[in-house]
Amino acid sequence: MVKPDQLLHLVFGGELTAVDQITFKDASALDVVGIFPDYQAAYDAWKEASHRNLDDALMRYFIVDLSELMVPDKDSAG
Repeated sequence: MVKPDQLLHLVFGGELTAVDQITFKDASALDVVGIFPDYQAAYDAWKEASHRNLDDALMRYFIVDLSELMVPDKDSAG
């Protein structure tokens, strides 16, 4: 189980191909803002990155909860 102080979140973004789709124009050019110790820190970083690109409608940033990915899958444990 992930400890409460290890609720890591990833913030990243990039240019989309269209405003109504989540498909990146160039996945090799993604902007990885960073990994943060909790949701609030990730949200603050997401908000700052989003505001820097406010004039570009195709630029989007996302927050990914990594703590769920760090929990071993019970079905694959064998």
